[in-house]
Amino acid sequence: MFTDLAGTLHQERIESELLRDNPLGDPHVRPLWVYTPPGYEQSAERYPGIYVIQGYTGQLAMWGNRTPFRQPFVETADQVFAEGRAPGCILVYVDAWTAYGGSQFVDSPGTGNYHSYLCDEVVPWVDARFRTIADRESRAISGKSSGGFGAMITPMLRPDLFGALATHAGDALYEYCYLNEFAKSVRALRAYDHDILAWWRDFQGRVSFTKEEDNLLVLTLGCAAAFSPDPDGTPRLPVDPRSGQLIPELWDRWLAWDPVRMIDRYADEVRSLRAVWIDAGTRDEWFLDLGAEAFKEGIERVGLPADRINFELFPAAHGGIDYRYPLAVEWLAKRLRR
Repeated sequence: MFTDLAGTLHQERIESELLRDNPLGDPHVRPLWVYTPPGYEQSAERYPGIYVIQGYTGQLAMWGNRTPFRQPFVETADQVFAEGRAPGCILVYVDAWTAYGGSQFVDSPGTGNYHSYLCDEVVPWVDARFRTIADRESRAISGKSSGGFGAMITPMLRPDLFGALATHAGDALYEYCYLNEFAKSVRALRAYDHDILAWWRDFQGRVSFTKEEDNLLVLTLGCAAAFSPDPDGTPRLPVDPRSGQLIPELWDRWLAWDPVRMIDRYADEVRSLRAVWIDAGTRDEWFLDLGAEAFKEGIERVGLPADRINFELFPAAHGGIDYRYPLAVEWLAKRLRR
């Protein structure tokens, strides 16, 4: 799958009690990739850890995908350490796929307890089996898109575990990244009697992504399952499926997860961060460059020193920005406590 690595990629499996009997019937035994840097096997040294989480519809095996003229992230991250650009780190590639295409890395009756799985099962599992420095000052989390969202919220919710983060075009500033998608979704649902679950049944019965609306609706459904499900787990859209009018009590549940709005509620946790990498493309289709600007402004406003922040906008849309990931790994690796 990969060219010769200077480090070692351990392809493991973890049995999760928290995901057992989850609402969607997804597997509770999950793949987990753990990368150890060059020299790990020859020493007794302990290493900082960087946890890597994926964007929506991302599956763990996709880290091995090879695109024209580019290397997969596992290889480009390995080069960071092989070339001595940063001190060695353990990288942990986490699977949080669901039948809907993702979990948003939150605990929800619509998908399962994926945030607790990450924090309370994956982290201690890795610490018990690999020579990590088991301390929040030596542990970071990184992701793109939905993974960037997960990377932003996790150190706020679990400052005992994570002291640094990198977000690449992470979901934020929801009035721009989601509202327009709701309008498009309502239009698309006219063909399904205004019922997103009717679309879902159709989607499950044919080849996926063969209709124009599929990409849009799979994201809308998955986020509704994560952010605004009924107590029994049924996804509820935060808009009227016929008129598109917002349903305030449901939309408020989404807004409560907006990382920009979470900053003030978790100001102490934000101020405790030792390193925050934020970037996004200036042509991002979900306006996540604006979300990146707003997140940076928020963390500075509550008192995180500017010298702990790396912020950059660059010319790109939402896709094809995987070359940014090893840059963040290098930057974080230099700032995690050893």
